[in-house]
Amino acid sequence: MTQRQQLFGVELDPLTMDQTVERCLEAVRDGHQLEIGVVNAAKLVNMRRDDRLAKAVSGCDLVLADGQAVVWAGRILRAPLPERVAGIDLFLRLLAEAETTGIPVYFLGAKQEVLDQMLLKVADRFPGLKVAGSRNGYFDDSEQQEIADGIARSGAHMLFLGMTSPKKEIFTAAYGTRTGARVVHGVGGSFDILAGVTKRAPASWQRWGMEWLYRAVQEPRRLGRRYLTTNASFLLMTARELFRLTPSAAPANRSH
Repeated sequence: MTQRQQLFGVELDPLTMDQTVERCLEAVRDGHQLEIGVVNAAKLVNMRRDDRLAKAVSGCDLVLADGQAVVWAGRILRAPLPERVAGIDLFLRLLAEAETTGIPVYFLGAKQEVLDQMLLKVADRFPGLKVAGSRNGYFDDSEQQEIADGIARSGAHMLFLGMTSPKKEIFTAAYGTRTGARVVHGVGGSFDILAGVTKRAPASWQRWGMEWLYRAVQEPRRLGRRYLTTNASFLLMTARELFRLTPSAAPANRSH
């Protein structure tokens, strides 16, 4: 078992994408549950402000660096992470593995029209995939238990939650076990990307950690100020942590 790295008080699993996929497949084979949490700069900032979100993420079996900025911060703060494991990339890898090995999956999240469009795109891209069921992400908290029971009845072994934070983390913490799914992965806005509603940043933007800016340009009113605020907070958090970890210079000896 790989030893976790601690970053801003959060324990992260220093895994590569391939290692993460293998851990997920092991969970399905061995019949134990693996709840996956992913963090980017914004979420690490919000975890300091939202105790429920912090507890839900920290309670996951795997906590991965979804954002490139988190990987860079890990290097600077002596908590190295081998690479970014983007939630959407893991999602697509797991869908491919599920198609190959016959693992049934369930999709929960997004608006109904987006979910329907995504299901069409998924069927075209992964024609052999067994979809045990799906449901949109618009429901009251009082419906969560009933939804979890429905997922359990579907027989799905992988559950993908296309919902925003902290809703997906809180659902996973409260009802992940009840769903019976072996792998529970919150994929955020990935349903919208697969459906073609929003575009993902080009690979070059991703490498430079600028995916947030690409998204903000697409939705400036909704995301512009939020990203600027959280990114500034993340830089400040990193600077403070670096200052805390840097040994103070010893006072110079004075000769009399």
